[in-house]
Amino acid sequence: MKQIRIEAGSVAMTATLIESPTAAAVWEATPFEANANVWGDEVYFTAPVSVEQEAAARAEVEIGEIAYWPPGSAFCIFFGATPISTGEKPKAYSPVNVFGATDGDATAFGDVTDGMVVRVSRVE
Repeated sequence: MKQIRIEAGSVAMTATLIESPTAAAVWEATPFEANANVWGDEVYFTAPVSVEQEAAARAEVEIGEIAYWPPGSAFCIFFGATPISTGEKPKAYSPVNVFGATDGDATAFGDVTDGMVVRVSRVE
């Protein structure tokens, strides 16, 4: 299983990727960095990837899942409810391609603020 490292400010965590076209595209694009945006308990940022919505794309996700949002070319980290969630579980604005999950407590990403630089790199 391939792993990536996500770093933003004092937050640093690895994530394990699943086998999917999106995961492969993100892996090939690493390393990269972008400025964070925060939407409820979701951090998202532009990724240098262009992938279509996959058949398995979904809006309802789990805490700790990482995903790609095709309309905005965005890498998303879900760690709690978003403004459109109907409960405690995260809900994306529209369907996302889930391509992995964090290996630790994703709520640590609550320390990330708008504009903070996020770095994504390979763990090899």
